[in-house]
Formats: sequence, C-alpha cells, structure tokens
Amino acid sequence: MRKYVPLVVFAWLILAFISPVSGQEAIRISELLKDDGDISIQDISRIDETVIVADTLDGWQASWIGGVNGAQAAYNNWSQGGTNTISVTGSTVFNLKFRKERFAYALDTNLRYGKARIEDEGTRKTDDRVAINNKFSYLFNNDKWSAFANINFSTQFDKGFDYNVPDTVQPRLISKIFSPAYFTQIAGIAFTPADYFSLQAGMAMKETIIADTSLSERYGLGPGEQFRFEPGYSTAMFFERELFSNVRLISSVETFTNLQRNISSTDVHFSNELVGKINNFMNMSFQYVTIYDDDYSKKVQVKQVLSAGISVTIL
Repeated sequence: MRKYVPLVVFAWLILAFISPVSGQEAIRISELLKDDGDISIQDISRIDETVIVADTLDGWQASWIGGVNGAQAAYNNWSQGGTNTISVTGSTVFNLKFRKERFAYALDTNLRYGKARIEDEGTRKTDDRVAINNKFSYLFNNDKWSAFANINFSTQFDKGFDYNVPDTVQPRLISKIFSPAYFTQIAGIAFTPADYFSLQAGMAMKETIIADTSLSERYGLGPGEQFRFEPGYSTAMFFERELFSNVRLISSVETFTNLQRNISSTDVHFSNELVGKINNFMNMSFQYVTIYDDDYSKKVQVKQVLSAGISVTIL
C-alpha cells in the first residue's frame, strides 16, 4: 500500500490548490458542522485531529451525540477482529472545545461498539473503538501556519478474534481491552493553505501497552513484555470537502516512523469516508480504511463499512 501513498499525496495537492486559498488556519472547524445535529456523522471517522475549534469561538463549547447504526461490513486481516456481516452499532461522540485569541484546545472522545448475530455462527463483534484525543494549537502571525501538540489514546472494549481458521479449530484471540492500547504524543507544525486541506509534521512518541502477555508477540513485543516505547516522527494530510449537495468526503493519510527502525517499517493509516446527510436525524456513510503496521502483520489491513442510521443530540 505504501507505494501508492505518493500518488495519493499528488492527487490531494491538486485538489488543495484548484480552488482559491481561503487563508484560514489549522484550527478552523469544518463547514460541515453548521449545527449541532450535523456532528453525528463524524463518529465513524478515524480522522481524530480534525475535531477542532471554530475561529469565531471565544471560551468553551461542548457537544455530545449518540447514535445507532445498522451496517454491512467487510474485513480483511483487520487487527481488532470481526467478520463480514449485517450488524448494529452504538456510538457516542463527546467534543469539548476552547479558544482564546491565538490559543485553542479540543478534546474528542469517540466510543463505538457493534455486534451481529450470524446464522449458525452465534454472536460476533463487528466494531469496537475507544479513542480519546487532545489537541493544542497556537496560530502564528501568518494564519496559514500554526504549532500544534497532540496527546492521543486508543484501545477497544471487548475481545477480538480471528475467525479465519479451520472449522475444527477455535477462533484465535487477537485483541482485548488494553491489548493493545496506544498512547501517542506529537508536537510539530501545521500548514493549512485552504480550509479543506492541511499538512502536519512533527516529532512523535508512541507507547504500546499489552496487558495480556499472550498477545505480546502478535504486536511486536518480546515474549512476556507489556510495554514498548518508540521515538519517531509523524506526518499527516487531511482533506475534507463537500463533493455534492449533502455529500462530503473526509480523507486522511497518517504515518509514524520509528527512528530506531528502517523506514520501510513506517506505519501508514489511510482513511476515507463518504458521508451523505439525509436529514437532521439520519445519515448514511461509506468508510474504507487501510493500515500497514508490520508489528501486527506484513499484510495490509483492510476495513470497509457501509452504514445508515439515526443520531440524537444529547448536549
């Protein structure tokens, strides 16, 4: 997958500059969030760093959305476990934002859990996510540039299994709560030539926690090890724009390179989501995510989800 990243970057650069540059800085909220009801569609997106602060905000702002979606999902070599199925997923997204002059802060808490009952095969997990992301930003005099610092955490709620085994063999456990869990800290510079496109780069630290030592080697740790620290650097590109009326594309490429390993072991996360807003309570989305992380597998992980559902604004 990594050999296609330059093509993706080139295509994004074309998209970024074919329209007039707006001169907005890196912490401008998406035009999609025209009212509180619209934010519900973001609970599917992996693009944590884009849940940010409007440049008109002065002080604190909070929002909380809960939703239930039905989905058709397909998985291939996906580390959290799952199977092709029709499923039901519950989600909740809590956002807290603050802005004062040139400083801004955003907290994004994204929780998802889904299960499906498959004929003759019982109940299986189809989606599982715990993500807490913090972003601090400071706008420079040239408001296309800003300094940022991210502190992020992610894991899952429940056990995940690999069901791609012979019928006579029990499914293999491949994940559970805090196995793995990831902490990442990134500090760097962001460049936003347009309000729908941004580039980020910075130094990073990544900590991997494996509470269940039977899974340590599966995630690149030594036998019995529960913790790994990795210094490195991170790059990211984000694109979010309305393609048609009420149809929006949210896309990102994020990388992490460990300074102590060969660059060929760079982690790459490529996420795309096409979102269609039906009304204030209903939405549809198509999500396609690929991950390369050779600590888990030499193969590319693939996740595809087509879903429709309802959402309710709690706060």
